[in-house]
Amino acid sequence: MSKRESISRYSLIIKKLRSKPSSFQEIADYLEFQSEFQGYDFNISKRTFHRDKNDILSLYNIEILYNSAEKVYYIDDESSEFNDRILEAFDVFNALNLSEQLSNYIHFENRKPKGTGHLNTILQAIKSKNLIQFDYQKFWDEEPSCRIVEPLALKEFKNRWYLISKDTKDNKIKTFGLDRLSQLIILRKSFSYPENFEINKYFKNCFGIIGPNAKEPSEIILSFTPLQGKYIKTLPLHESQEIITDTDTEFRIKLKLFITEDFIMELLTHGETLKVIQPQTLAKKVKGKLEKALQSYTKADFLNQRR
Repeated sequence: MSKRESISRYSLIIKKLRSKPSSFQEIADYLEFQSEFQGYDFNISKRTFHRDKNDILSLYNIEILYNSAEKVYYIDDESSEFNDRILEAFDVFNALNLSEQLSNYIHFENRKPKGTGHLNTILQAIKSKNLIQFDYQKFWDEEPSCRIVEPLALKEFKNRWYLISKDTKDNKIKTFGLDRLSQLIILRKSFSYPENFEINKYFKNCFGIIGPNAKEPSEIILSFTPLQGKYIKTLPLHESQEIITDTDTEFRIKLKLFITEDFIMELLTHGETLKVIQPQTLAKKVKGKLEKALQSYTKADFLNQRR
């Protein structure tokens, strides 16, 4: 049996037990059906299943428990986001492998690589506390610049990966998109990781990749149309999101965030479905950008009329 077949079977067992507690026979029947459906041999004995339980615990840190009273296996689902992402990545991997055979039935986003090829090298440098050097291409510069930084952490945002690091040039914490890095190497020079830096705390009240830009985050209240509220409810803008009002006429939430440019840009994507209630400084910024956008369309219309 191939390793890929085994890992696929682990994934199926986890999905089955996450959906509901099941007896061994129910698990075996489910795997038999998936064998016929996917063209693999997922059929297992009870001995193999118990071996799979240990492998799943080792690989994903997900423990499969047994309820002797009801004679069912189950998962006490408190797995970390990290483990969930491993499973998600494997699901995508399987879909990608099937995509050539099923090209008429699956549509992937057509995009350039996200720079994930640098992930392993950067993680090694973080672990060993070594400086790294790379060329970085800003969107607004014609030529790349050479950077030497202390790598602190990696962050994902909107399907892109970013390096959070301290630039040795000015000792400021900066963010670099991995898709714009090239010529990346680990230097022999080591650094002392800052004791007071924790990536989760640093970005706790930040929307995207821009770090804190004030002493304290702001309390933000946003009002959405009921329809848009359904999307915001299922895909929250931020972990601090609290629902204040959820009626047939309004969906209102409260956030605790630093008001950064990437957060303002996110608000603009919601257009007429959103109204900023507080703070007034944020409402004015959003209104100003919308007015500028309207002026651009007005100018364009005026020029077209003159032609």
